Amino acid sequence: MQHDSILFSIFLIFTGAAVLAAIALFARQSLLVAYILLGGLVGPWGFKLVNDAAIIQEIGHIGIIFLLFLLGLNLQPAQLVRMLREAIMVTVISSLVFGMAGLLTGLAFGYSHFESLIIGSVMMFSSTIIGLKLLPTTALHHRHVGQVMISILLLQDILAIGILLFLEGLSHAGMEWQQLVSLALSLPLIVVISLLFERYILQRLIQRFDTIQEYIFLTAIGWCLGMAQLAELMGLSYEIGAFIAGVSLATNPIALFIADSFKPLRDFFLIMFFFSLGASFNITMLPEVIIPAAILASLMLAFKPVVFAQLLRRSGESTGLSNEVGVRLGQVSEFSLMIAVLALNAGAIGSRASYLIQSTTLITFIVSSYVIMLNYPTPIAVSDRLRKD
Repeated sequence: MQHDSILFSIFLIFTGAAVLAAIALFARQSLLVAYILLGGLVGPWGFKLVNDAAIIQEIGHIGIIFLLFLLGLNLQPAQLVRMLREAIMVTVISSLVFGMAGLLTGLAFGYSHFESLIIGSVMMFSSTIIGLKLLPTTALHHRHVGQVMISILLLQDILAIGILLFLEGLSHAGMEWQQLVSLALSLPLIVVISLLFERYILQRLIQRFDTIQEYIFLTAIGWCLGMAQLAELMGLSYEIGAFIAGVSLATNPIALFIADSFKPLRDFFLIMFFFSLGASFNITMLPEVIIPAAILASLMLAFKPVVFAQLLRRSGESTGLSNEVGVRLGQVSEFSLMIAVLALNAGAIGSRASYLIQSTTLITFIVSSYVIMLNYPTPIAVSDRLRKD
């Protein structure tokens, strides 16, 4: 039975998610796992009730944009600059360690040198969504752990964008270096544009009409999506544009109100994003890659928390904070899924390598979210003691 209606797809996603979420809570499992499982069950590779996973994924992508906007709202520009300086060494060294582990694993299972290089490169990143979706808002407002995680993830995102641009360049010979130069120029330019626009236009509009909550909400959405679109046009990503939009508003007293208003909207779209992860995965390829994927996922789940914790301790952070950040960043990133698909479409890697990356990412998503929920405060914890929004 096939259904192409967006309305039917949304009905199926949220009704099914409500049912599976209830089962997951009774079984003391992560809600994120329920959303991914639902996608696998009713998507194109399951019962085929939702056939166009790409549309759902695109809609769900809006949730990531809103998530990054909210993170920016909780981070002062001066704090961001200071934390990025402190996070550079941690990010660079950890990326090299994880990249080498992925590269060697790929070579050990017979993948080509270039495929192994791509496999290694995507292991460098941790998930912005898993790491920060499971971080209580109070941690973003009041705790150093949120600042440390945001700094590392932002640097990783910039590195991931560089890899995405390189892969796009493979399809357009001779364009790689122009795109990288454009990236280097675009980032500071969009920061300056956002700060000037916020100071001389947005701030005055908000001050004049701050008693009309509907207007503030709509203006915030327009600002977020407008900056996201501008960033994409300048060769960056929607996520970075949204994050910069949030940071530029962080000093405004209205930032906390906007952050609270956006949370239900963010969660609505993120549920669709996790559904799309399960729906877009071709389960028929799993037997071919399950062994290397399980080994690679186990390596990342074991090494990432330890490596991050060691590096953060050496940089002067406390043992408790270092261990918590390590566990919260102990998975592979959604950027890895994007790189796997783009590399496959560009002919840089084969389907086996692409599905190895996708399988590894999904395994780490599921296991890592479960580990975080059992050990640290999260908004969706099954334990009353650890549930904190």
